[in-house]
Amino acid sequence: MILPYSQLALSMALVGANVAVAKLLAETLPIPMIAGLRCALAVAVLWPLARAMEGAARPGGRVLWNLALQAAFGTVIYNSALLAGLRLTTALEAGLILATLPAVVAVGGALWLRERLPRRQWAAVALAAFGMAALVLARAAGDGHGSAAGNLLVFAGVVGEAMYVLLAKRVAGRVPVVTATLWMQAFSLLMLVPFCLPVLGAAAALADPAVGGLLVFHSLTTSVLCLLLWYAGLKRAAAGIAGVFTAFLPASAAAVAILVLGEPFTAVHAAGFVLLMLSLLLATWPARRPG
Repeated sequence: MILPYSQLALSMALVGANVAVAKLLAETLPIPMIAGLRCALAVAVLWPLARAMEGAARPGGRVLWNLALQAAFGTVIYNSALLAGLRLTTALEAGLILATLPAVVAVGGALWLRERLPRRQWAAVALAAFGMAALVLARAAGDGHGSAAGNLLVFAGVVGEAMYVLLAKRVAGRVPVVTATLWMQAFSLLMLVPFCLPVLGAAAALADPAVGGLLVFHSLTTSVLCLLLWYAGLKRAAAGIAGVFTAFLPASAAAVAILVLGEPFTAVHAAGFVLLMLSLLLATWPARRPG
């Protein structure tokens, strides 16, 4: 099981590392351009991949509507809020806030889908809340270089991604994964085009090889490579065990933010990191089967 576990770990580690990449891009390019070009590059790569791997599958009308909603919440709102937040806060704190996703999904499932949450899930929600409180305390104490407004925007992105996850449950198994992702990226691109047109002049910054390279890396890893690695790992690893590997996301985001961007890591950050990681593991660790 070394290969599938490595694929799952690398997928989440790349997602986490891309938090720092997204911060660098957000400081150089307009947010709509980053999101729009990311979707355009993803569509260009996913189109031939979907046809080669899954044939000319076409979702039905209701599924397409659901995929459009997933695009709105999981791509447009999530990326726009994350990128806007990263202009104000640190990649370290943004990565930690992303660790609240399983807890937010659990609450959303209870409120919207009327799912019954076991006590362990509620405990995960409580730990996530305490972890977020630690980040608020860090802001109040003046530790680090983040901001409350930036953290709030990143959390809004988490809520958007949670809606994407809940919407995905409604069409699970009804459309192949790569085909579904292709349609979501295409819908996202259509939604973003009106916001990209007024800032086309900023495309001149892409002439810098560093900026252009970061954008290509960000687009192809988050929208294509991470997806392929994750689902390749899922083919041999149990879904419950796979969830545990999401812990690599905040861990890699924190490591890159500290080691590459030189962001400060205080004792309050450490407390928040521990609480949020415990919340994430508690929410995703597979339950023991009865009997």
